[in-house]
Amino acid sequence: MTKTIRLNDLQLVLLAAAAGRDNGCLVPRPETCGEDTTRVGKAIASLVKRALVAELPVNDRKLAWREDAEAMIGLFITDAGRSAIGAGDEEPQFSEVEDVVQPAAPATSKITAVLDLLSRTDGATLDEMVAATGWLPHTTRAALTGLRKKGHAIARDKRGEATCYHIAAEA
Repeated sequence: MTKTIRLNDLQLVLLAAAAGRDNGCLVPRPETCGEDTTRVGKAIASLVKRALVAELPVNDRKLAWREDAEAMIGLFITDAGRSAIGAGDEEPQFSEVEDVVQPAAPATSKITAVLDLLSRTDGATLDEMVAATGWLPHTTRAALTGLRKKGHAIARDKRGEATCYHIAAEA
């Protein structure tokens, strides 16, 4: 029998944001988490305790969640964390490089599949992207946000009754 992992909304947002980042880091936390640092701290402590998030040393202060006596500590989503939100098996492999913890680039990834779908002439619906990746809808939307932050111009249109996303043509 598989144990069901119950997560609150804040924990889901934190994990989805981390899953949408190349390095899998929870920092900086999404703006939607609000300013209540006590609440966020409790949510993160629970994620660490349940091994959905791992604490790893970082060299870049922007990625640090807390500072230990000798090191800065960052928070990174684990394979269990990705599974808990349905983000699949894309756990980055971390290695410390100069200022930032960088993941090893996978040969092919689900985000590449999403980009391929978005590059089609008619684009892709959310359901099509969910089917192609196995992600949950909120994780897929977080991935779209991550692509926008990386500079991809993603446009939204209608295909019948369904919303369709595609890479916008450059002007």
